[in-house]
Amino acid sequence: MAVVTKYIPIDTEGNGDVINITDAVQNCIADSGVGDGVVTIFTPSATSGLTTLEYESGCIEDLQRLFDEILPLDRTYAHNLRWGDGNGHSHARAALVKPSLTVPICEGMMTLGTWQSIVLVDFDNRPRHRKLVVQIMGD
Repeated sequence: MAVVTKYIPIDTEGNGDVINITDAVQNCIADSGVGDGVVTIFTPSATSGLTTLEYESGCIEDLQRLFDEILPLDRTYAHNLRWGDGNGHSHARAALVKPSLTVPICEGMMTLGTWQSIVLVDFDNRPRHRKLVVQIMGD
């Protein structure tokens, strides 16, 4: 079984920026030569997360609005009181989405649904440079 590690660098706008990374992940799989196995994508950050959704403007807007309703910017966050960096909401939002996602690979392709895309959501309160880890395992 092969284990191949790749990286995807991404510059984000922060503030709930939703970025479609599906093609970049598929390119990593193609470069790996793995035909059947799994791919795990990981964002090494405490203020961003990975999920899947239909990547279209309405769905993105709905997701962003949901986070604003659940964890609003104007709430008092203990993290902000301690560190003063104003991104307490970012940490809480990222904890709900999670930092990694695993997708099966069959015949060199991810087994995503017709409208399913893999997205990075950057919740931090400022632009960031992220470097996603993509680990492909299989034959």
